[in-house]
Amino acid sequence: MLPAAARLRHRSDFTTTVRHGKRAGRTSLVVHLMPVTVTPVTPVTDTSVAAGTRMGFVAPRGARVGFIVPRTVGGAVVRNRIRRQLRHLVRLRLTDLPDGATLVVRVLPAAATMTRANLATDLAAALARCAPVSTTDGRP
Repeated sequence: MLPAAARLRHRSDFTTTVRHGKRAGRTSLVVHLMPVTVTPVTPVTDTSVAAGTRMGFVAPRGARVGFIVPRTVGGAVVRNRIRRQLRHLVRLRLTDLPDGATLVVRVLPAAATMTRANLATDLAAALARCAPVSTTDGRP
């Protein structure tokens, strides 16, 4: 199970990540990763500035993850099984994601017939492709 603070819950978060995030597709899933999101804080008060906000914005701590598993994948039992497997696999990689990042994992119908090991391989490959690339001389 993912911690409550690590879950995407609002439709707007899903939409923003899918539309503006970096996308990587594999056989069984598509990953959308938006490295850092900044949420507005209103109103800005002296206490919010003292608490760490700056210029009216605060960056959320830790990465947040959401899953999209459509009916085309299969029945409720199949969809929930795949969602549970992916939640566990993403939980293991949650610390590898940058702070403030949002990740949406959209499952494709091919995932219904795949093993957990194959799902893990597809997820790792997609995340590696979306992850920010850094070089040793400090350039992105």
